[in-house]
Amino acid sequence: MDHSRYKRNFRKIEHPNALSVHYKNPTCGDVMTLFIDIQGNKTKDASFIGEGCSISMASSSIMTDLLKNKTFTEVEEMHHVMEEMIRNGTEPKEETLGDAISLIGVHPLKARHNCALMPWQAFEKMKKNVTNWEH
Repeated sequence: MDHSRYKRNFRKIEHPNALSVHYKNPTCGDVMTLFIDIQGNKTKDASFIGEGCSISMASSSIMTDLLKNKTFTEVEEMHHVMEEMIRNGTEPKEETLGDAISLIGVHPLKARHNCALMPWQAFEKMKKNVTNWEH
């Protein structure tokens, strides 16, 4: 869990076009603010700040690495694969989720599913607030 000890992208994005969303894990006290700089139909940069368990912080660190320079379609596919891995134990191709594949061990721990999915749930909340989300 290198990503929980040494968080990547643990910062605010100050770019004027960056979007942000505050999110609280519905099953515990973990909180985060997700920042995404969108340019065209790509996520140019992604970062987060927050406090939580090692699983939610590692997942947030990994997700913000994965989102950089991805199209909205690619991000939505990664989200779907991540949900399948955590909730159903479906093993993805490593190239699809990169370091996030290490979170497959969360699958048997049903009470921790929301921890691993927290940044993705924050991303979904952000999408709902964007009126012109394109694919």
